[in-house]
Amino acid sequence: MLNGKVAIVTGGTRGIGFSIVKKFLENGAKVALLGSRKETVDQALQKLKQINNQYEVIGFCPVLHSENEVKECCSKVANTFGKIDILVNNAGISSRTRLEDYTEDEYDKIANLNIKSAFICSKVASSYLKDTKGVILNTSSMVSIYGQPSGVMYPVSKFAINGLTKSLARELAPFSVRVNAIAPGITETDMVKQLPKEVIEPLITTIPLGRIGTTDDVANAFLFLASDMATYITGEILQVDGGARS
Repeated sequence: MLNGKVAIVTGGTRGIGFSIVKKFLENGAKVALLGSRKETVDQALQKLKQINNQYEVIGFCPVLHSENEVKECCSKVANTFGKIDILVNNAGISSRTRLEDYTEDEYDKIANLNIKSAFICSKVASSYLKDTKGVILNTSSMVSIYGQPSGVMYPVSKFAINGLTKSLARELAPFSVRVNAIAPGITETDMVKQLPKEVIEPLITTIPLGRIGTTDDVANAFLFLASDMATYITGEILQVDGGARS
């Protein structure tokens, strides 16, 4: 579905991001995965090469809210693979901190990674994507639809991602660049797998399909929206949550 396409995936070393990278590679794309540390990037690359040593995949660890570092990274990707067709803004951190316990440092950390990084990466990549009539895909969350009872900055950041998605979809449409977001529900990441049974089972009862989503469930949605099967879809926030709604 992505033969000949070149993708950049931020937060691509684990969880949903790693599944997106793997899914894109399986479908013929060349991929640059970005992570926070060289160690985790190298581990992800090694794991992918063990799966298939023919995968065309490279990795970098720029500071994503630094425009200069993102520019340098995109230039390296374009020089290596010849172009950029797809940007996936997946990097992010969650929060469960109570309002009265928030520090400015935590606020800034979440805002920088979850919001500013997506903005900077979209800004820098847009010049490449205009040439290829490419795609920007953002990772939102189900909490962007109805919030959460603590850790307010996480849903705030995902509300912002939805606004970024819808606004850039309108701004970049004249250049045939599509912009969409995926809002995963409860997904079986490493963090969720570590939760005790008494925490998980009540969560499952809130999901009409009766199970927690897998990272592949979410990656499949990214694959569809990245592909030419979705050429008339832009500005959408696709909920992938097993039917769980507010």
